[in-house]
Amino acid sequence: MSRKTFTLSARISTENLEAIRLALEENITGGSITATDEGFVVEATMQGESARELNRALLSALRRVERKTRLRAEWKSAGIVERFFDYVPKGSRKS
Repeated sequence: MSRKTFTLSARISTENLEAIRLALEENITGGSITATDEGFVVEATMQGESARELNRALLSALRRVERKTRLRAEWKSAGIVERFFDYVPKGSRKS
């Protein structure tokens, strides 16, 4: 498969803010990470084969640090938006 560019828009909830902040800074380059009361809001651009693969890689990296981390993400590419809650796809639509 070819690598595509995806725009990530995500809300991350966690109990260990500092540990997750470090993991996000390692995995998200070229984007913004904003702290909230429950976790973080992330806006970034990433490259990969699919939204599912990128979502799985990001959530797995975060859960290695804090198991109770939750990820609500939208991945946009080529006019399609794919939504995920944790590892589960919640549908796609045209943007």
